Amino acid sequence: MPKYFFNTHHDVSHIDYDGEEFVDKYAAWAEATRMAGEIIKDIDGRLRPGHDWKLEVEDEFKNVIWALHVKAEQPK
Repeated sequence: MPKYFFNTHHDVSHIDYDGEEFVDKYAAWAEATRMAGEIIKDIDGRLRPGHDWKLEVEDEFKNVIWALHVKAEQPK
């Protein structure tokens, strides 16, 4: 099975060096959406305007195949 890596970027980047095996990129996407929900819930008020949050899913060749981006901004 192919391996996928889940990297997050907020105030600091957390790089996934271990990865997880999934049957395909669509299964990795499903995990990314579940994971994103859990992580964003745990940010617990620390997401501020101008400090966006992003989760990138890389394949085993280090190509970004999916990205979830939460843009925090203050309306004008």
